[in-house]
Amino acid sequence: MKEQMQKMGNQSCAIYGMGFLGACVYFIQHAVTFWGGVLGFFKAVFWPAMVLYKVLGLLKL
Repeated sequence: MKEQMQKMGNQSCAIYGMGFLGACVYFIQHAVTFWGGVLGFFKAVFWPAMVLYKVLGLLKL
């Protein structure tokens, strides 16, 4: 059972990592200034939480 949980954790880390890199590239590409790029990095870190917050808000949960 523990081995299955560990495998699932590795898969979700890989998916989050690919999403993070994609978001980081997107936000930094669209930055006009250096500080806009720094803000883009933080947006890339926290984008899953923002998406989940919006989805739960739309579902009225």
